[in-house]
Amino acid sequence: MKRFAKIWPWLKNKYVITLIAFVVWMIFFDRNDLISQYSYKQELKELQEERKYYEAEIEKSTAKLKELTSDPATREKFAREQYKMKKADEEIFVIIREESKEESDKNS
Repeated sequence: MKRFAKIWPWLKNKYVITLIAFVVWMIFFDRNDLISQYSYKQELKELQEERKYYEAEIEKSTAKLKELTSDPATREKFAREQYKMKKADEEIFVIIREESKEESDKNS
């Protein structure tokens, strides 16, 4: 009871009440409350990781493009694999493997 008796005069002060109300408002009810700030930081962290991933993918694609534009053998290999191109005296056989029922169930 003595503790409460020591605190009670402070709680009657209008400035202390205003300060407490302000702190509660800023922590819970404001547009930039603590919960929102935490979620914003998490979202920022995820976006930064995503940015690193895409920067790495851009580097890979740039290296592949540079290789394709500089090396004729690589360009020919790419054209044969991706666009099924062939030379005049060649024949191309495309083999499509059917998935077994178990494999298609795993992929779904």
